[in-house]
Amino acid sequence: MPQIRPITDLRNTTEISELCHARQEPVFITKNGYGDLVIMSMEAYEELLDTLAADRAILEAEAQLAAGGQLIDAQEGLAALRRKHFGR
Repeated sequence: MPQIRPITDLRNTTEISELCHARQEPVFITKNGYGDLVIMSMEAYEELLDTLAADRAILEAEAQLAAGGQLIDAQEGLAALRRKHFGR
């Protein structure tokens, strides 16, 4: 269940920091009863960015395939890269 805290809780930065690090997920901050901010640890943020990058790469690959891109066997592709870059 997500943590939802009022903006006044930001006065206790140590508690909010500890909560973000302990849960490794965003903490939602409300102002006047409405969503206002999202706070998370750097580790959770970096994981989110990594996931976003992977999702974007998958979407790009799917778009290339839909546009007539060619599929190749993974082992053959890796072998071709090794030959090209390492002469093996």
